[in-house]
Amino acid sequence: MKKIVFLMVAVLAMFTACKNSAPQEEATAPQEEAAPQEEAAPQEVEKTELIRTSQSWDGVELPDYFQGRPELVAVKYVFPAGQKLGWHHHPAMNYGVLVQGELTIIGQDGKEKVVHEGEAVVEMVGTIHHGENRGTKPVILYMFYLSQKDLPLAVQHPEITD
Repeated sequence: MKKIVFLMVAVLAMFTACKNSAPQEEATAPQEEAAPQEEAAPQEVEKTELIRTSQSWDGVELPDYFQGRPELVAVKYVFPAGQKLGWHHHPAMNYGVLVQGELTIIGQDGKEKVVHEGEAVVEMVGTIHHGENRGTKPVILYMFYLSQKDLPLAVQHPEITD
């Protein structure tokens, strides 16, 4: 009888040893299927009208359009801090948006307009003026000219000094 008990204990020990040494699968809770994510509604295009006018910043009526084929020109200007442009006038209508800094436009008559970041401005046409960056950071200004082929965007007036 001792042999049978010993044999049963030995088999049980081997069975336990084998069970503990065999790779075991981790018991995991069944995973729930992820609910399908609702697609976000497409965002609408935002539209903000910055300016609508028939006058330049100094209140003067804009001229009629030229006859003939137009030439549209877009220019990015960067004015370093403290920089001034020379006196000039524009033969064609133009307008722009100031995206950084603050620009002061001065007419020859002394009238001033300060354009702030995010603002639109319609320039004077045919009237002598100049711009200054009186701030501490560069001014970035995008201007759009409604011109014609071979027409200068600006006519300089070096004869005028400050």
